[in-house]
Amino acid sequence: MRRSWAEQVMGMPISVLARGEQARSAVVEDAVRDMYAELVEVDRIFSPYKPDSSVSRLARGEVGWDGVEPLVRDVAERCTAARALTGGLFDADVPGGCWDPSGLVKGWAVERAGERLRAVAGVDWCLNAGGDVLVLCAGDEDFTIGIQDPQDPTRVVASLARNGGAVATSGTSARGAHVYDPRTGTEVATRWLSVSVSGPSVEYADVLATAAFVAGDGWPEVLTVLPGYEGLGVLADGNLFSTVGWGVV
Repeated sequence: MRRSWAEQVMGMPISVLARGEQARSAVVEDAVRDMYAELVEVDRIFSPYKPDSSVSRLARGEVGWDGVEPLVRDVAERCTAARALTGGLFDADVPGGCWDPSGLVKGWAVERAGERLRAVAGVDWCLNAGGDVLVLCAGDEDFTIGIQDPQDPTRVVASLARNGGAVATSGTSARGAHVYDPRTGTEVATRWLSVSVSGPSVEYADVLATAAFVAGDGWPEVLTVLPGYEGLGVLADGNLFSTVGWGVV
């Protein structure tokens, strides 16, 4: 038995698929409702596009770090740790002097929201947030995750079977040239159209995908900073390159 939901939250489509005998139960419905409510609250706090968000108020100097929610300070610490982990390839301090944690917030928020789903026993979940996927399985049946062709969003260039964990992708296909290189303060210039990263955590898969895309040809080495993370890169000519453990469950 299956049931699915989809809503637009945090400026992107977020869909959930429940699989199992309890997929249509009230407890599942409640968990999904709570999950979406948590993501809406994260958007209220962290959206750089909402003028009354904590991130926007920080940017305008209306509040200091002591005047924001504890969640904001937690995310700031995570961003600092991500910068150190990636050797500066990921950085929430963007050109112009603003602090924009968006590159970490999505994965972090999805990981947190996934705990609402994990609490429901006996149900398999696949949570897709704008192409970043979190899989939570109670059983032993895999979900198949498709990797979108960065040159044709109607196609997939590869698929990955997963019984748990996450896949995140960074590139220019969805939003154009929006990823910047913290080392130069300019847009990333690379022959890679996208880099997808699989691993235990969607928060770290997302961070590492961004850092790997920034790294260009050196992206496979970026993934070695944490155990259990593998990658697939798509070149502009359509060729693919994967790390050794990419397809290994």
